Amino acid sequence: MQKATTFFMFDGSAEEAMNFYVSLFDNTEIKNISRYTKDGPGKEGTVKLAVFAIEEQEFMCIDSPVKHAFTFTPAISIYINCKRESEIDSLFEKLSEGGQIFMPLNKYPFSDKFGWCADKYGVSWQVNLKS
Repeated sequence: MQKATTFFMFDGSAEEAMNFYVSLFDNTEIKNISRYTKDGPGKEGTVKLAVFAIEEQEFMCIDSPVKHAFTFTPAISIYINCKRESEIDSLFEKLSEGGQIFMPLNKYPFSDKFGWCADKYGVSWQVNLKS
């Protein structure tokens, strides 16, 4: 069976975003990265294709050589269940810094502690304290 993989398309910040994400979580790794050469079609040195993993879940990312009139939308989020309160507090603080908060980290009818934000790259994250 084919495995579904989240694919991020950035506009020049793929490597920076990938390094940011792997710095936030335990059990992460950058599996591979290939870069555009001087022959293009992307800017030399930017990410042609990279694969990284968070807790064995793989993600792919690129720096698109084509400029688009769209970016990320909060309609799709990466959802993280946190085991400890210190973990959710730290993650939400770092993910929301320079981004946008949709739902502040708080108690809600569906969760003792939950927050929803977009990070500084525009990627939407939901973090939940697993009970």
